[in-house]
Amino acid sequence: MKIEDGCHCGDVAYEAEINPSNVTICHCTDCQRMSGTPFRTVVPTRAEDFKLTRGELKIYIKRAESGAERPQAFCARCGTHIYATGVGDAAAVLGLRAGTSAQADALVPKREVWRRSALHWVGDLGVEHSKETA
Repeated sequence: MKIEDGCHCGDVAYEAEINPSNVTICHCTDCQRMSGTPFRTVVPTRAEDFKLTRGELKIYIKRAESGAERPQAFCARCGTHIYATGVGDAAAVLGLRAGTSAQADALVPKREVWRRSALHWVGDLGVEHSKETA
């Protein structure tokens, strides 16, 4: 499925090919803090299937407690997060922020990860819970 859109202010635009069956809700505390919300909705795409069609992205390197680095790409003007990725071989996949897509309504989450970090008042969202990061 092709998705497209960009940041809030319009400086950044993109298009990407994604598989809508891979949309995931992440409850990790980093996603909570960085999005300012109780969870973030993400859809993976291969880096080769992502095209920036306008603007430039600023990169912030988030370092996990484990020491792993996770580059975060966002609009330098309005701060809208567009994607996160890994380093080395992991940079082949981008975790697009589903809410930045004009097709967000069609990106229905299929699973949740880091459910153990979910805020206590977030009820069951009716999707599969990942066993490795529940």
